[in-house]
Amino acid sequence: MIESAKPAVFPTTNWSRVAHAGDPDEAVARAALAELCSAYWYPIYALIRRLGHPEADARDLTQAYFARLIEEGTISVADPARGRFRTFLRVDCTYFLGHERERERALKRGGAARIHSISVDDAERRFRLEPAHDETAERRFERDWAVLLIGRAMGRVERHYQASHRGELFRNLKPILTGEPDAARLTQLAVELETTAAALRNALLRIRARLADALRAEISETLRDPTPEAVADELRDLFAALER
Repeated sequence: MIESAKPAVFPTTNWSRVAHAGDPDEAVARAALAELCSAYWYPIYALIRRLGHPEADARDLTQAYFARLIEEGTISVADPARGRFRTFLRVDCTYFLGHERERERALKRGGAARIHSISVDDAERRFRLEPAHDETAERRFERDWAVLLIGRAMGRVERHYQASHRGELFRNLKPILTGEPDAARLTQLAVELETTAAALRNALLRIRARLADALRAEISETLRDPTPEAVADELRDLFAALER
């Protein structure tokens, strides 16, 4: 079956709903913010660890920070010029960690809160598996963010192929999505999948196109005004973060 990649469509996004809400307690904005926090919490946990906080403290601080963000309307003071959710999170969390009294109050009032989908045990395991870097905590945050977005985009595409009963095709082509595939490997895969190398090359192009759209869609959810130009700028920044 021939599949054509559809152009990316950017609906009203989570960050846009949060940033444009007149009332930080508005149910729609709170739900959107909770969803964003659940999706993008790991770079914050890793940032807290890299800023010198031990594992036990980082667990509570991550939960307390997001509880404060959702429950106390902190988002209402976000600078509209900082239209990127990642920029707001990094700056605001650094502020939070630097203000002892506010941090202690958040730990007491919100430290017991648990944000859905945050697994601090998994977070520490991931953190310990990361290779050592000489980068600053802020630069590493940008890299973590880029890796997370690409992973989420990959997940979108994989779910699409699984739903259309082509999960095996995706799993076999996933390792060669980047770079030019080796001709011998492609021929071998074609034999295993009972198709032709030419058909696999076309399938690879379609997966790459769908992945690019999925990545732009993920990025759009973290921008205040996800115009195509803003998404393209963010995409360039994310790939630059990976190349540092």
